[in-house]
Amino acid sequence: MTVAEELIPETPDESEEPIKQRKNGLYPGVSDELAENMKSGWADTELRDLEPIPQAAETAARRAALSARFPGERLVIPAGNLKTRSNDTEYAFRASVEYAYLTGNQTEDGVLVLEPKGEGHEATIYLLPRSDRENGEFWLDGQGELWVGRRHSLTEAGTLYGIPASDVRELAGALREATGPVRVVRGYDAGIETALTDKVTAERDEELRVFLSEARLVKDEFEVGELQKAVDSTVRGFEDVVKVLDKAEATSERYIEGTFFLRARVEGNDVGYGTIAAAGPHACTLHWVRNDGAVRSGELLLLDAGVETHTYYTADVTRTLPINGRFSDLQRKIYDAVYEAQEAGIAAVKPGAKYRDFHDAAQRVLAEKLVEWGLVEGPVERVLELGLQRRWTLHGTGHMLGMDVHDCAAARVEAYVDGTLEPGMCLTVEPGLYFQADDLTVPEEYRGIGVRIEDDILVTEDGNRNLSAALPRRSDEVEAWMASLKG
Repeated sequence: MTVAEELIPETPDESEEPIKQRKNGLYPGVSDELAENMKSGWADTELRDLEPIPQAAETAARRAALSARFPGERLVIPAGNLKTRSNDTEYAFRASVEYAYLTGNQTEDGVLVLEPKGEGHEATIYLLPRSDRENGEFWLDGQGELWVGRRHSLTEAGTLYGIPASDVRELAGALREATGPVRVVRGYDAGIETALTDKVTAERDEELRVFLSEARLVKDEFEVGELQKAVDSTVRGFEDVVKVLDKAEATSERYIEGTFFLRARVEGNDVGYGTIAAAGPHACTLHWVRNDGAVRSGELLLLDAGVETHTYYTADVTRTLPINGRFSDLQRKIYDAVYEAQEAGIAAVKPGAKYRDFHDAAQRVLAEKLVEWGLVEGPVERVLELGLQRRWTLHGTGHMLGMDVHDCAAARVEAYVDGTLEPGMCLTVEPGLYFQADDLTVPEEYRGIGVRIEDDILVTEDGNRNLSAALPRRSDEVEAWMASLKG
């Protein structure tokens, strides 16, 4: 049932916004008798046996690091607001990564505020309290409890997140009156930004955003566990897809997308990004998310997908699979070249290595193959210097991974792509070769073949660990794995 606010109280409190009435609602108003009736007769549902969320110790440590970086400054980190999809329906809400990283909370309109106190800060999480039963919000408002579900009380929230909780509806006014230096994470809550408009600068706010992005470069033990959980569910999602490829052939790529999505929603929060279920020549389109094409025996399926856990950590895995279970000779040649490039890239992931090393190692292998096949004129050094291989390799060989699929994107260049790998960093290694269907520079039989292999690699003290190693990568192992799943 699609819901908006259907009714309004007859005499709303002057200090409150009236509950909006839907223009074409079937009820013109609320009688005094019904309004009074709805106020009483409800059981006490306060939750009194709650325990802190599993990552409460980690989020506290993250806030402490943030406090130490910006002493004496008020720090404001919003979760964001609901966004309208159409008319009176909203997109599914996902809290800002910065807010979720520091609190573990995921509800809309939340704001974390760190107030300077002594040599550190005092944290408060500002949230919407339980729906008001006195003014009828809980059953009259489109975001009330009887329409969209119960919110935690402020007392419950304080217990869960280990942070004192206050009513967010009072925050904007308090911020307008506040004095002293302030920083805010921009782009999530226009109301909060407006309240701070004369107190903040873009440069100072960007420093806050950059710090929070770089803080996520090295994952703690909890985060590594969540990433492994995401990958394990993703592996099962890939197995689900292989088992129903015959049904995808009878329908379209959307059967593949839907099959993986079921696993993501059953075991996790969602998919971590739009699933790429690219069959045949669609595999040459890097971010093919329309997923409305045909799935044909004899062609390849490039499946790039990841489950996101309930704590927002996502996997990002790609396999290129022969739809009928067997690679043709040319498909195998191209696939094995990409596999060899990925092996070289993964071997370059280790503590103390430059971040760029895994990319350079993989690109060198692909350039060598392209020269060997006569598709580009060598020598290889010339190809790499001029970037000529990029006509067919197109993209970088990986990225940081975490609460965003392209995690830590606001980090400084010197801390990220020009930085050095450390234990606890997690990144993808994902070389590819893509021969576009209209590329007249390659033999006709190459055209329309796209191959990418992607795994999630954790930097360890003595090298690396492939979190997604449970999914076969070598071409013969892929064929055997697919045959076993198809029975």
